[in-house]
Amino acid sequence: MSDDSYDLVIIGGGPGGYVAAIRAAQLGLRTACVEKRGSLGGTCLNVGCIPSKALLQSSEKFAEAKGHLADHGVKLGKVLLDLGTMMARKDKVVGDLTKGVEFLLRKNKVDYVQGAGSIPKPGEVAVALNGGGAETLAAKHILIATGSESTPLAGVEVDEKQIVTSTGALELAKVPGHLVVIGAGVIGLELGSVWSRLGAEVTVIEFLDRILPGMDGEVAKQTQRVLKKQGLAFRLGHKVTGAKTAKSGVTLTVEPVKGGAPEEVTADVVLVAVGRRPYTEGLGLEALGAALDNHGFIQVDERFQTTVPGLYAIGDCVPGPMLAHKAEEDGVVCVEMLAGQSGHVDYNLVPGVVYTWPEVAGVGKTEEALKEAGVDYKVGKFPFSANSRARTNAETDGMVKILADAETDKVLGVHILGPLAGDILAEAVLAMEFGASSEDIARTIHSHPAMGEAVKEAALAVAGRAIHI
Repeated sequence: MSDDSYDLVIIGGGPGGYVAAIRAAQLGLRTACVEKRGSLGGTCLNVGCIPSKALLQSSEKFAEAKGHLADHGVKLGKVLLDLGTMMARKDKVVGDLTKGVEFLLRKNKVDYVQGAGSIPKPGEVAVALNGGGAETLAAKHILIATGSESTPLAGVEVDEKQIVTSTGALELAKVPGHLVVIGAGVIGLELGSVWSRLGAEVTVIEFLDRILPGMDGEVAKQTQRVLKKQGLAFRLGHKVTGAKTAKSGVTLTVEPVKGGAPEEVTADVVLVAVGRRPYTEGLGLEALGAALDNHGFIQVDERFQTTVPGLYAIGDCVPGPMLAHKAEEDGVVCVEMLAGQSGHVDYNLVPGVVYTWPEVAGVGKTEEALKEAGVDYKVGKFPFSANSRARTNAETDGMVKILADAETDKVLGVHILGPLAGDILAEAVLAMEFGASSEDIARTIHSHPAMGEAVKEAALAVAGRAIHI
């Protein structure tokens, strides 16, 4: 066992874990971060958010060079894809950022322990070191930040070659002729967009009768229309019940959810993107007596403490949105409370973004949720086709939609389909954090010409006085 006890040992070096470690060190807590992957940043940085965004950006440039630059008077010859270079760039982005996170831990004097952590008893973390051997760390507090993994689908066995999760979809050696995506959520649509732009035929099969469950229904419908124009095909209200692999490809058995004859769908590659589940394997939680819910999430109180005193958990392995920025906020608030400060995370105001092009972004309540809750609300909408900057950029698909309380005018939700929607949404998140009304946004001066003016116009539209439509 280590001679000195740590104030905090964190298991997991993803966005939640490493950010919590840095904040804890800033607060004067002696901190160690245990990570078994061999590189910091977790799923997000290594095989998730960052590499997928790198490929999204590269594939957007390829599609632009093939089809849109001529509209701007930029004439090119034959445009060729160098997939190897594209993948190498993605890998370099990931490598540089993981090294950057490791530097930040050193800078803040956080001990980085490479190995698989488990908790044999409260106050101890046993580490099976990646380089061989074992070490036991004593800790006043232990924080679990082990994240999540891809949810398996019965009857569809992943091999990360022909049937892949997001991890395998980021490493394909060639563009598949036909890619079938199972699941029309964030991961499926983003990676489906990447390979569609690079030349694959893409079919998205979704159990529900809509894409992007959880996001505003009207925005989701518009998004589907835009993606269909880009070449993605959708089979909604269908389920995949089996898969057979062969040298020639994969044959899926697909059935209508509401009943009907099964059919076969063939593909070169199948991406399973039906969601993610908490990853807590090997921690020893059952022996410790830490309670899990029916979905495998670790149960925690308002201080992120589990049912075991001194044991805490954050991020994807506890209830709430499974997003990197939510995990970061969990980690910061948790350690600030451990250090004697106060903290709070408003889970109603966690923004969600889909990095297709155009992007989809939302925060707060959807129109469906307000109707279900019986809330009387007003709606303001403004299309990007009426926004000057969107027109100059030839990026006119989509809209901004603001939902406000009918009596108080307090903004209850903002939903955007459009260019840089994730960045534009930040204004709305801040406004809602301060309890702003749509009138507050409407009275705020916005730069011209800029995409953000669409937010101002949507806020004006709540009161029926939009200027440019």
